[in-house]
Amino acid sequence: MKIYSVGGAVRDELLGRPISDRDYVVVGETPEEMIAKGFRPVGRDFPVFLHPQSGEEYALARTERKSGRGYHGFTFHVAPDVTLEEDLGRRDLTINAMARDADGTLIDPYGGERDLRAGILRHVSPAFAEDPLRVLRVARFAARFAFAVAPETEALMRTISGGGEIATLTPERVWQELARALMESHPSRFFVVLRRCDALKQLLPEVDALFGVPQPVAHHPELDTGVHVLQALDYTAAADDALPVRYAVLAHDLGKGATARADWPRHIGHEQKGVLLAEAMSERLRAPADCRELAVLTARYHGTVHRASELRPATLLDLLMATDALRRPERLAWLLRACAADAVSRPGRSDESYAPAQWMNLALAVVKAVDAGAIARGNADMPDLPAKIREARIEALGAWKKQIELPPSFA
Repeated sequence: MKIYSVGGAVRDELLGRPISDRDYVVVGETPEEMIAKGFRPVGRDFPVFLHPQSGEEYALARTERKSGRGYHGFTFHVAPDVTLEEDLGRRDLTINAMARDADGTLIDPYGGERDLRAGILRHVSPAFAEDPLRVLRVARFAARFAFAVAPETEALMRTISGGGEIATLTPERVWQELARALMESHPSRFFVVLRRCDALKQLLPEVDALFGVPQPVAHHPELDTGVHVLQALDYTAAADDALPVRYAVLAHDLGKGATARADWPRHIGHEQKGVLLAEAMSERLRAPADCRELAVLTARYHGTVHRASELRPATLLDLLMATDALRRPERLAWLLRACAADAVSRPGRSDESYAPAQWMNLALAVVKAVDAGAIARGNADMPDLPAKIREARIEALGAWKKQIELPPSFA
């Protein structure tokens, strides 16, 4: 039995990146022999085993053949005579098709180390075009490493996009790749790569529609709405924001893609249009509830949050209650992070702090200081108790606003 460390661990070791887990390929064994050695089988489509002590994954060397549409349409061949080079040859990119043997010797039959040094994402073989999921994976690796896609690989990705197989990807797999890409260090590159190979308009048409849509230069020196969203995404990555924040930033301006061309560059009412589009996109992707809810809140209220210091006390209270900030303060914090990305990522504002966030947090503290319990005890039998509590909160916000200096708005 010959055992090789393969894939991401070898790649990340060469890049000097931390290694979270290792995968191994076993050459020269059968499933029965692996079980006899104490390995526990876990693979459904092909033999994968867990090591009896470490719990790490060991897969038998295999080849694959296209047998149907989509990323599930493959049959696998596993046998003791399948070589390591044959196993590596079925992988997507050269940088993922390297191995190390037990002595630490690098085995690199497809030039992965060369492409790592050059910062290139290059496919291993023409079989790359058989799996539509690889389009998203390449885009995600571009977001992680800031590598360029080789022209011939981009051409194959465009072939996949034009062949209709992108539509075979399940919502769960699309969301999985999107979520992972949003959490990479350069999420904008994920969307740039998908757009260049004509996949973005199939996977995320609401986002694709933003490119080429102008904005008022007074508020958006970057002009193009799609470019603005990508800049805001990279801002959230640099700030290490949570996934719901990054997804909300992706969805915050979707309504501008629905503005009639005759109305450009103004986008009156884009917030309400954006709510519908954010809901539809989230439903199609089957996004988790925290991401879905924050995307809708950000689409609806980001412009209002930018003007928080200008709001009347009643409107300010309504905004806080809409976010459920009294019970879920983390959701208000996420909304403010998404709004900060929208505002501060714009050219010329990168060194500014987002004043509305401090304003909203102070307003929340004022509302929390109102003793709703005391009001309830004094009006226990009154049917308009909620109105009394609301009135007290509005009054407290009004008194507070008269005593504090107003911060600037971020319209």
